[in-house]
Amino acid sequence: MLKKIKFLCCFFLFLNFSNLVFSDSNFFEQGKKKYNEKKLKESKFIFQRSILFNPKDSKSYLYLAKIYNAEKNLKEEEKNLKTTLLLDPSNEEATYMIIKIKLKKSNYSEVKELTKTFLKICKTLCEKEKSILESLKNLEPKNES
Repeated sequence: MLKKIKFLCCFFLFLNFSNLVFSDSNFFEQGKKKYNEKKLKESKFIFQRSILFNPKDSKSYLYLAKIYNAEKNLKEEEKNLKTTLLLDPSNEEATYMIIKIKLKKSNYSEVKELTKTFLKICKTLCEKEKSILESLKNLEPKNES
């Protein structure tokens, strides 16, 4: 009898865990769908829920950064990009987006370092290298001492 109870408890725990794992990816997919439909408020809420269930979901942070970019909320965009890169240092899209922010802020030294990283990790956005390097040339090294 005790073995049956243990078995049932383990079985229910397994079911709950599998539902939780499925809901994590499900939230991300739902959020991405709403984002692609240009329903930014709804997708933001769903990505935030996704992060509640899985705080290490770098893709949800990246999409939140994209939403904050569309909302012109630079502080939140940068915060979410930094989190994306903390969780996934080789995320080329997040690296490119943060380079653009640092270029706007005229932060020469950070752009220079991020560009080196970008050139090492780029796979699909490599054509952006030329524009980054041109922008870097136009940016005076104000932050270097």
